[in-house]
Amino acid sequence: MFNAIANRYDFLNHFFSLGIDIYWRKKVVQQAKHYKPKLILDLATGTADLAIALTRLKNTKIIALDIAEKMIRIAEKKIKQKKLDERINLVVGDGEALDFKENKFDLVTISLGIRNYENPNKGLKEIWRVLKNKGTIIVLEFSKPSNKILAILYNIYFTKILPFIGGLLSSKSAYNYLPDSVEKFPYGKDFKQILEKNQFTNVKINPLTFGIVTIYIATKNKFQRFD
Repeated sequence: MFNAIANRYDFLNHFFSLGIDIYWRKKVVQQAKHYKPKLILDLATGTADLAIALTRLKNTKIIALDIAEKMIRIAEKKIKQKKLDERINLVVGDGEALDFKENKFDLVTISLGIRNYENPNKGLKEIWRVLKNKGTIIVLEFSKPSNKILAILYNIYFTKILPFIGGLLSSKSAYNYLPDSVEKFPYGKDFKQILEKNQFTNVKINPLTFGIVTIYIATKNKFQRFD
């Protein structure tokens, strides 16, 4: 599905979010800066917008991974144009079966992608495995506004307007999938509990844009192991 929408992915992301997605990624970078990471893994990177934004951090290298090959091909062109080849290494791979050694990364980021995992718990276990002890995970994901009126407007936009326009400009099935995946995704305290069940600690929840998206930050605890 993501291969099918790759060519119009960037345009539609900015169009449907009214450009606010750029602000969301800036907030992720601001949070990442506190941890002074040297090596970052950006999962579900898509066309690498977050990976590119993370190059604002000094002395940082990023491995950007996505399962959709066409997304990675578009990301390659963008990175070459921006001359970021030495900072970002692109990989086609499965976030639920990472081909990296244990304790490798200082920081793992995943922007608007964890809800697309077939098995999010399996993906989180893999993230925990490849993070260094006391390493950090930062997740940016859709949530739902707490304000009732805004929630109604948001629901109309997300379930009616967005799929209709998305179907005209790109893929009807993909943009019907988007609101469905957001509706089913556990957010806020529910996702905090999922992180904690997967051995992450010190979970912080930071809603943005009236709760349309949320940033989650958590730590790998070196004294805990999976069974």
